[in-house]
Formats: sequence, structure tokens, C-alpha cells
Amino acid sequence: MQRSDIADPAYFHKVVDCQWACPAHTPVPEYIRLIAQGRHDEAYMVNWVSNVFPGILGRTCDRPCEPACRRGRVEEKNSAKPEAVAICRLKRVCADNKTDELRALFPKPQPRNGKRVACIGAGPASLTVARDLATQGYAVTVFDGEAKAGGFIRTQIPRFRLPESVIDEECGHILNLGVELRAGERIASMKALLDEGHDAVFVGCGAPRGRDLQLPGRQEAGASIRIGIDWLASVSFGHVTSVLPRVIVLGGGNTAMDCCRSARRLGAKSVTVAVRSGYAQMKASPWEKEDAEHEGIPILDFHVPLAFEHQGGQLTGMRFKKAQTGEEITIPCDEVLIAVGQENAFPWIERDAGIAFNEHGLPQLDAQSFQSSLPQVFFGGDAAFGPKNIITAVAHGHEAAVSIDRYLHGEAVSKRPPPYVNLMSQKMGIHEWSYDNAIANDARYKVPWTAAEKALASIKVEVELGFDAATAFKEAQRCLNCDVQTVFTDKQCIECDACVDICPMDCISFTANGEEAELRTRLNAPALNIAQDLYVSDELKTQRVMVKDEDVCLHCGLCAERCPTGAWDMQKFLLQTTKAGPACRDHETRRAAT
Repeated sequence: MQRSDIADPAYFHKVVDCQWACPAHTPVPEYIRLIAQGRHDEAYMVNWVSNVFPGILGRTCDRPCEPACRRGRVEEKNSAKPEAVAICRLKRVCADNKTDELRALFPKPQPRNGKRVACIGAGPASLTVARDLATQGYAVTVFDGEAKAGGFIRTQIPRFRLPESVIDEECGHILNLGVELRAGERIASMKALLDEGHDAVFVGCGAPRGRDLQLPGRQEAGASIRIGIDWLASVSFGHVTSVLPRVIVLGGGNTAMDCCRSARRLGAKSVTVAVRSGYAQMKASPWEKEDAEHEGIPILDFHVPLAFEHQGGQLTGMRFKKAQTGEEITIPCDEVLIAVGQENAFPWIERDAGIAFNEHGLPQLDAQSFQSSLPQVFFGGDAAFGPKNIITAVAHGHEAAVSIDRYLHGEAVSKRPPPYVNLMSQKMGIHEWSYDNAIANDARYKVPWTAAEKALASIKVEVELGFDAATAFKEAQRCLNCDVQTVFTDKQCIECDACVDICPMDCISFTANGEEAELRTRLNAPALNIAQDLYVSDELKTQRVMVKDEDVCLHCGLCAERCPTGAWDMQKFLLQTTKAGPACRDHETRRAAT
């Protein structure tokens, strides 16, 4: 194997599994350490720079970081159910405990640069674009058909999961940067908008159309059958305040989970979720399924819907086929909520406006720049590649803002700016480090809930209460500080094997080099996860190489403490993606700007 190129920012970035998995690449260990130190304002800003909505995402994120968390892998022998650090819920801690002094930390808008950008839709993708560009002097106008900003965050996420006050506050942080919100103004024509003279347009209108199920009885019993996302919006705005006694929810995604839990709170005596797939294949996040079942809602998997049964137009039940047995059954019900997916709808974009669409009705975009076939028009969020989640929409918004900034400075949008990277030793003395590496054996701490009788009595009572400061500290201590890297200097190594002896995970080996597949099998502990690189040194004096399995390293620092020559060091790696502004532009443009 060749020597690992640790000068490549991607090498250590991939070792910080949580940040690598986050679409917005939030520096997770960095803000968790700040929370443990009680520095909540600073932790909030680390999040805000990357994911824009710490309080919202701290309650609702799909948490792609947590399945990637190393904690769940390294404690497999310590727990029957090893669990990741509660990364998402720690994010909420900094939002819940921020102070009034936070206001001084937000950036101030730059003087206007004469360029105008229109954002269609006030959801997370558009608001991210608006935030990134408003701070760089662009005049940004956000158009939305609703009365307030937030998009599907406001209309589709129930208040028992996300209080409206949190949405108002975090959307307000963006609007306060000088962004103009044209609320209640739905765009009806792309051509007309382009004629208004905007220098660039960002389309972040989401995937606003819920899929229907055209089964026998659909038309006849239509009065008691609702599309899930439309129904959730009606609940959010107070147009729907009750449901009939027996409710069936069709679908296995997060929208279905929101529908069934909302129906439970609106007075349904019986709520049943029916899904075509197996339980494990449902698109809903595992914790969303667990929360629904915790509230007494059964999930029936492998149930294929066949027909809506009715008498004289009055819905009486649904007929299903059990996919595993072929048996047909009827489940009585009075109301059905269909949550089987969402679709994009662009009836307001004229097909001769210059924007090409593919066979699925989605815009033809460059996958990196999000630029459409009409150069000044960009897409992001669900409007770009179909329904995803909030954090993906934020990531799209950052990339689209970079593209718009480069486009309006006459630069190629296909060129992406490198990230900001820093690598700094944490050594303070012979046996002292500037970070806390006391690895706790604690299992994941549970987030407290509101009492069931109170939570289920109202659609507006928040279920999760969040960690208190003491519990947040203990949960933060479970973090392995994966961004504090073990950095090896082969010229200082005397091959005493002291690091091998002290490593608690047997992840360091000194051995003869070889082909990777074969080498992985003869380390002190076989390196079985081929998705994560091996750290391989240059050839040492004995012609051996140092090989470290990055997959199970605890980043505890014992190797660096034990090494008599300082060949091992603990260095904090920080990666921040480059946002819109001078840093994202080519060198010549940056020099002209200064």
C-alpha cells in the first residue's frame, strides 16, 4: 500500500464520520465540545454557519450523522444495542440555552453590490441561499404563497414536534439580514418573473403535490379520503381541528408518521398505519416509527391496499392483501390519510421559458452547481431532485449560493471552491491535552418526554422536552472527538511498539507492507470495514510500515501519551465548506475585490 496522503483534506474528513455523513458537513465534534463547556452561543453559531437552522434541526433532522457515528461501532461489546451519540438532540441544547448575547455574533450585511436575486419559495433551501447571499451584498427577494416563511417546515411538520415560535425565530435570523420576504405572493409565471430584471433566480419551491391512490372506491368515498401533506397543512393552519373515530394512514415515510400521530391528538379513537413494504424497509426514520408505536399506533407492514370500501359514498373500511400470504382482509375505518409520497409540480414554469425538464418532470440540472439549462436559473431542495429532507435542502442552498455568486462574477459555476481546513496540535505538556479524552462507558441518555396524557391531548404540546444542562454534559462526554486525529511522523518512530501495547482497540500494527485486501487480514485486529481507509506510514527502518485501522480508533490519545519520541501527536482537524463570497471565487476575482 502507498503512504496515506494526510495532506488531502478528504482523508481526515472521512475519518470524522458524522461530519462526512452530514450533507451540510456540520463540524459535529466541535460544537459538542462547546456544549460540554457550556459555551452554547458559540456552539449555536458553529451550527448556524453550516446548517442554518439549529433549533429546527435539533428537533426534526433526519440525522444522517448518527448512523455514521463511530460510537455505535466501538461499543458493540458493551451494550446489547450500541447507540450513537445523540448528535441531533445535542444540537437542540445549544439552541435552547443560547443567550441574548448571541445577536452580536450574527454577521452584518455587506453594502449592496447592485445585483438582485429572486428566491421562489421560503423553505429551507431558499432561506439558505438568501442567508448566504444577503451577507455578501446581494439584494435578495423571497417569494412565497403563505403568510410566513418556512415552507414545508411550517406547513408539514406538526407543532408537537416543532413549535411555531422556533420557526419564527430562526427564519427571523435570516430575514433580519436585509432579505425581503414577499409573503402571500405566489409566482404564477417564470417568464414574468424573469422580465422583472433579476440577475439570478433560485427555485426552492419544494415538492408540493402529494401522490394519490386511484383505487376502486376512491371517487365515491372521496369526502373521507385526504392527501397527507395537504391534510397536515390544514392542521397546521387550524383549518382541520378534529378527525373521525377510526383513521387509517397509508404510507411508510416520515409524513405518514406525522399524520398518524397528529390524528391521534385530534381525537381519533383508533389509528392504524398500513404500508406495502416490510417494517425494516419503511422510509420513515427508525425513531419516527418508534415514537408512533410508543403512542400506541400499530404499524401493519406488507399490507397492499386494494380498495376503499363504502356504502352509498360513506367510507366504511379499506381492503388489503397481505403480501406474504395473499390473504385479503378488510380494516374498518371512517377516514383515510394517503401519505405514499410527493411529486414535483411546476405548472408556473412555461415550457418555452428555456428550462429543460426530464421524463420525470424534474429540471435538468448540473448535479454540482444546480444550474438549469437557463444559465441564470438555479434549483435546490426538493424542487431539484425530488423529496429529501431539511438538511439536504440546506446543503443544496449552500452550493447553489456559491454557483450564483460565481455566475454573477463571470466565473465558471462548474468549478467548486476548496474547503477551509485546519490541523492543529492539541499538546499542552508531556501528559496534557487541550481536549477532554476521558471516554465514558455510559449508554445513550434518553430525552425526556411530556407526560402522555398531556402530550396526546393537544396538537400543540411539544412532546420532547430536550436535555437539561447536566444530562447534555453527560451525553456530550460520549463523543469520541473523532476530529482530534492521531497524526504519525514516521521519521521520529523508533519502533518500540509502545503504542501497540497501550492501544485499547488493537487498531495499531507494525507489519510488512502488502496489498490492501491481504494486509487487512493480518493486522493485530482484522480491519473488516473496507469503507474506511487504513492509515499507512512510509517504510520504517525495519522495512515495516505502521498501519492503523481508522474504523475503531477511540481518538483517546493514549498512543501519543505513551510514545517516548513524540512520533504520535493528537491534532484537531477542522473542515468548513466554503460559502458564497470572495473565498469561493477564483484568485484573480478575489484580489480585485480586495
